[in-house]
Amino acid sequence: MSLPAIKRVLLKLSGEVLMGNQQFGIDPEFVSELAKEVKAAKETGLEICLVIGGGNIFRGMAGAAKGMDRAQADYMGMLATVMNALAMQNALEQLGVQTRVQSAIEMDKVCEPVIRRRAERHLEKGRVVIFAAGVGAPYFTTDSGAALRAAEMRCDALLKGTSVDGVYDSDPKHNPDAVRFDTVTYDRVLADNLKVMDASAVALCRDNHIPIVVFSIREQGNLARVLAGEGVQTIVQDR
Repeated sequence: MSLPAIKRVLLKLSGEVLMGNQQFGIDPEFVSELAKEVKAAKETGLEICLVIGGGNIFRGMAGAAKGMDRAQADYMGMLATVMNALAMQNALEQLGVQTRVQSAIEMDKVCEPVIRRRAERHLEKGRVVIFAAGVGAPYFTTDSGAALRAAEMRCDALLKGTSVDGVYDSDPKHNPDAVRFDTVTYDRVLADNLKVMDASAVALCRDNHIPIVVFSIREQGNLARVLAGEGVQTIVQDR
């Protein structure tokens, strides 16, 4: 099943994708390749928003698991997402793509605050808008931030680029017999805890009828193929 006609999308990337083949941090060469994917998608006429996780630098839940205060750890994770957003902005602008970063935590020396109408204006002018710092509050993941921004910006779809090529009934890294879904409902994802995104993000997309498209961002050209209704993907939507 392919997506309906779409004009505006939100692309959610995990922070780990920016590591490339490294164990930590940001690989500028791989970020540049990702930026080329985004540019190719934009050149099809799409309006594109981006949300990037921070797990390649610091993950709040991991810090909390090691004894840190959860709220403090989450704020550190939000700052990591700002660093990733600035890295992606740099890569896109080196390719000639005008880009704006908006952060839910105000830091006006490096980026704009999140202002919905300003973001809409940027998109109308053909700029890519990168939303950073999640929802600006602890105890929420960047998945929730992506779902919130997708709803706020009235996006036609939320595309989640990961290291796997869709949604499976179990973890394909540990179960070679795991079965991939071509399409699956929001309710099935929530009931079976399929780990597409966290539950609050899936529920927010369900309530606003925003399809979630899960695909592998590591395959060159895959973003454009998915947007064209080709390539391997899983679409999470209503029945």
